[in-house]
Amino acid sequence: MQIFVTILQLLCGLILTVVVLLQSGKSAGLSGSIGGVADSFLSKNKAKTADAKLARATKWIGAVFIVLTFALSVI
Repeated sequence: MQIFVTILQLLCGLILTVVVLLQSGKSAGLSGSIGGVADSFLSKNKAKTADAKLARATKWIGAVFIVLTFALSVI
């Protein structure tokens, strides 16, 4: 059982690393700090972008990783 959970945690950690690296930065240099008003105007379609889906996947995979870590500490 411990080996199975360890393998799941390893795979989850690798997937989490890949998903985080695929995301783009939150502010793209100087244009990110100046263009804040345009960003709020265009943010209503933000939930449909690939970055939003990657951010959502990061949260879920991170939660699974934490649960697996707690499970391993109990086992």
